[in-house]
Amino acid sequence: WQYLVLEPLSKLEELATFILIVDALDECEGSDDAQLIVQLLAMCGSLKHVRLRAFLTSRPEVHIQYGLDRVPDAKRRGFVLHRVSPSTINHDIGVFLKYKLDLIGREDGADPGWPGAEVIQSLVQSASGLFIWAATACRFISEGLFAESRLQMLADGSDHEGTNGPEGHLNQLYLTILQKSVQNSYTATELARYHGLLRRILGSIAALSSPLSVLSLSALILIPEQRVNRMLKWLHAILDVPKGQDQPLRLHHPSFRDFLFSKDRCADEKFYVDEKQAHATLASNCIELMSSRLKQDMCGMKAPGTLAAKVEKDRIAQCIRPELQYACVNWIQHVAKAGIQLRDSDQVHVFLKEHFLHWFEVLGWLGKVSEGIHAISLLESVLSDEDSPQLHAFVHDMKRFALYGRAAVEQAPLQVYYSTLMFTPTNSVVKQRFANDLPACIKRSPQVEREWNALLQTLEGHTSSVEAVVFSPDGKTAASASSDNIVKLWDAGTGVEQHTLVGHTGLVNAVVFSPDGKT
Repeated sequence: WQYLVLEPLSKLEELATFILIVDALDECEGSDDAQLIVQLLAMCGSLKHVRLRAFLTSRPEVHIQYGLDRVPDAKRRGFVLHRVSPSTINHDIGVFLKYKLDLIGREDGADPGWPGAEVIQSLVQSASGLFIWAATACRFISEGLFAESRLQMLADGSDHEGTNGPEGHLNQLYLTILQKSVQNSYTATELARYHGLLRRILGSIAALSSPLSVLSLSALILIPEQRVNRMLKWLHAILDVPKGQDQPLRLHHPSFRDFLFSKDRCADEKFYVDEKQAHATLASNCIELMSSRLKQDMCGMKAPGTLAAKVEKDRIAQCIRPELQYACVNWIQHVAKAGIQLRDSDQVHVFLKEHFLHWFEVLGWLGKVSEGIHAISLLESVLSDEDSPQLHAFVHDMKRFALYGRAAVEQAPLQVYYSTLMFTPTNSVVKQRFANDLPACIKRSPQVEREWNALLQTLEGHTSSVEAVVFSPDGKTAASASSDNIVKLWDAGTGVEQHTLVGHTGLVNAVVFSPDGKT
């Protein structure tokens, strides 16, 4: 931000004015990232010859509000939508509808002035102050060949009879779009199959941790690409469906996810999706995909010392396709969100006993080893030693193995089968399970400890003695102060160095986090 934005702008000699628009800041992944964006944008006021202002829109999430509150009042101005006069909001929605419907009318060859002030006013009333209702309605009207009839259906109120309030109108609009996407020519048996497929597709899209293309989604959920395309053809009002099959599908607005996963909001059970079941299905899909594709040396490098940084990203992407990348990074999240009761010898246990090393290797190629360690910790947290003693013991040993091998696997992923597995303690559950994967080229194995010792991680980075170490209030970050005049921040779960704080002119012998861990 400093080098790419602020410094170049500060060198401009002529006075200039710019407005930077950031829409839907609340959809930024990671609350810390969203707060950081707010702080960086607040720095715009330091420019002398450039008037740079940032215009942000966001839902009133707590972490967003916290970030804004840290900006001095003189540098910001808030505009809370639900405190604005309804007449002002309705006027703006009317302007939006008139503009969008005018474009639709021109494309359809409608008479000038279509659809008229009365119809637009009726739509404004149906929107109940929600711009997302107006935008979704316009996309719905523009689809297909029947703009006039769709417009009339929304304008005469047939889509929201018996609904109450803005949310009720939005719910009914979403339901109308889903119902109109179903052809009337299906038999009862075909309709049941169609609704089942639609729930699987929409539920998967809504539950995904990150968007996938149609190509990757179809490979993950085992529904042919052509069928996915056909079923999404009439749902462009709620989905951003790109023309390119390798471009990610996205929901137009997160409110549809809330609608789909709520039995109270999605009144038609043919379309309602149980959120936990959606995550359970995705978890199973991910495990099946990994089980069928993972193998040793995924990128065909052969040399165990091959550095991940030296391998072209295109080669990694070709050998580890997007759907497999997604499965490897996110499968444990779906298991946890599904609330699945894990047992010994179940699908998860069988997969780990066959493919744990392959999975960990892939994380190395993807640069996601630290994320994998956090995922293993999450998996361990949802396991019960009483209900699944063997699986619990295996996952606990996986965590020790991953922490031990992190540094090596991050640099050279194939070292998971060499230095990491070879120097793991003899009685390690992972080592005993994968003893046959020890490299045959090494005829004599080194002498190693029988059991894991108490040492979990060695954090290396300081060049002199460490004077103090402290943990953040949430236990996720450790800070170390050293006589090398430096303070370092570490990920307490993985041992990865996060930040180096320089600037002290002498040794640092004390460090402390603020009570809230933020200020």
